[in-house]
Amino acid sequence: MTASLIVELLALGLAAGFLAGLLGIGGGMLLVPFLTFILSQRGVPDGPAVKMAIATSMATIMFTSLSSVRAHHQRGAVRWDLVRGLAPGIVLGGLLAGAGLFALLKGAWLALVFAAFVSFSGWQMLRNKRPAPSRQMPGAAGQLGAGAGIGLLSGLVGAGGGFVSVPFMVWCNVPVHLAVATSAALGFPIALANTVGYVIGGWGLAPALPGTFGYLYLPALAVIAAASVTMAPLGARTAHAMNVAQLKKAFASLLFLLAAYMLWKGLSQL
Repeated sequence: MTASLIVELLALGLAAGFLAGLLGIGGGMLLVPFLTFILSQRGVPDGPAVKMAIATSMATIMFTSLSSVRAHHQRGAVRWDLVRGLAPGIVLGGLLAGAGLFALLKGAWLALVFAAFVSFSGWQMLRNKRPAPSRQMPGAAGQLGAGAGIGLLSGLVGAGGGFVSVPFMVWCNVPVHLAVATSAALGFPIALANTVGYVIGGWGLAPALPGTFGYLYLPALAVIAAASVTMAPLGARTAHAMNVAQLKKAFASLLFLLAAYMLWKGLSQL
């Protein structure tokens, strides 16, 4: 890797780690667009670049999630009962996405799926509509199904699931700070299941760049993971210092910006 690439990846990892702790999104929402740009600038065609960015982003979330959730857990903000209820479905959905659908879909369509769901999640957070007071998280079967949906969507767009799980939990009257912390904890099973799927789905692919393993770009994974784990605890502390309205606006604004880039990227490939 060149010195300029290392600097770019370090900066990206620091920003992703901070946002993972702040918003419980695993950093994938930031990593995918920027990694797509970085890989494209180094000669990787747009379609494979999107897939490599998604897979590499997801793999980094395994490390970022552990760092982020530790800080949230120390503040007693993680709903471990919800983690236990959602995680089995997340693993099933993640394996299905990473090992099956991800390899079948074109990079352009993955970029458009990313843009659509991120935009919807941002709109849901920004409209700030109060959920019905009687609405609660579903039972065991409902959480299994919701987890499968979160894992599937996360695997297709390379994010830690917070773009779906946070709005979903808030819609079910889980306070936003607890939803962010719980989403951070869910990031690890999401990332683990999908990364295993990406390795299976990308087995035998010719490397697009030196250091590529299937869909994973290992040099970027190493640099970003090292940088992100140092910043995730700071992001978590910042989240607990913000009020609910500020946190929701920050979450929604970031999602809209990143959705716009990936929409442009996907349309340009059609």
